[in-house]
Amino acid sequence: MNTQDVISMFNDYVIANYGRLPKVITKGQNNTLGDLDGNTILDMFPGWAVSGIGHCHPKVVEAIRKQAGELLHIDNTFYTIEQGQLAKMLSERAFGGQCFFCNSGAEANEAALKLARRHTPREKYKFITTEKSFHGRTLATVAATGQPQYHEGFLPLPAGFVYVPFNDIDALHEAFDEEVCAVMIEPIQGEGGIHEATPEYMQTIRDLCDEHDALMILDEVQTGMGRTGRWFGYQHYEVTPDIITLAKALGGGVAIGAMMARPEVAKSFVPGTHASTFGGNSLACAAAIAVIEAIEEDKLLDNASAVGEYTRNKLEQLREKFPIIDHIRGKGLMLGLQLNMPGAAIVSQCLEKGLRINCTQETVLRLMPSMTVTRDEIDAAVAILDEVFGEGDSE
Repeated sequence: MNTQDVISMFNDYVIANYGRLPKVITKGQNNTLGDLDGNTILDMFPGWAVSGIGHCHPKVVEAIRKQAGELLHIDNTFYTIEQGQLAKMLSERAFGGQCFFCNSGAEANEAALKLARRHTPREKYKFITTEKSFHGRTLATVAATGQPQYHEGFLPLPAGFVYVPFNDIDALHEAFDEEVCAVMIEPIQGEGGIHEATPEYMQTIRDLCDEHDALMILDEVQTGMGRTGRWFGYQHYEVTPDIITLAKALGGGVAIGAMMARPEVAKSFVPGTHASTFGGNSLACAAAIAVIEAIEEDKLLDNASAVGEYTRNKLEQLREKFPIIDHIRGKGLMLGLQLNMPGAAIVSQCLEKGLRINCTQETVLRLMPSMTVTRDEIDAAVAILDEVFGEGDSE
């Protein structure tokens, strides 16, 4: 089959709910992709930030191979070693919470919303989330997402969601009342354009939640598992959440999500209150254990911090050269270039030259390379960006 054959097959048999790039990917190795036409692509947005330690990391591949020959799946009416080990490893690297496992970030956030409702008194039903947030595609997580374009066609959404501007402390105070069950935010907004929460904002959320007996939920689906240079984004702040949610990079490419809650909150989930058929299956947990081991053995948290700073400096040099770039923001290997014009064409031009990046909010270019990325690979990526920006200037 050639590229057009595959695209035609998709057109005939796959629901067209994604805007797909015109490449058929056949191989991923660390920070490069190979397509059906023999092209090599430098991947600075691997698997929508899922392949956080690179494509097909040898340790993850070997763990999957080994586990696949022993036990793929058994229902959650039994105990399994892998699920228990993974929960322990995550808890020890966070705040000592207990874990519920599922298959995606949306499911993890859905579980967090349900747990918060279950744990607080019945009259507490409201969730405060932020404008430009993104929390998933289920009806409840779409309702939690503070972007009207994701609501279109699905109204009326579940009630109880209140949106406030990100980092607006006054608006947060104004939104709080005794009906608020929880606040859910991302430490760094991903789809919203790489906006960091300020320390003051995070502390205010913690204080207001404590004052009103509400829960602080941090959506760490993108920021979790080391991307910012620490295991979890909240660890850059002097606050401890009640619940965090994880997915994306957790499984190294295998579908897995997790919700972690403080034990006194977690106890509100008892048998029959929530479940996931495939959640925490042995294959996915074995992959996630290998991810944690690889991050520590390869010192990838340090690499995320060091190469993240290096990347930011290289991007700042581009900003000084090209007025199209307004400013750079982000932390670690979660970086955004705020443009003063739409960026979709730049993404396409970069891909044709062998670089995969992303554009969100129409004018923000996102670079979220794996934690294994090297300075040489960053140099190669920046060189392509330089070339594309330069061609734009000359037109």
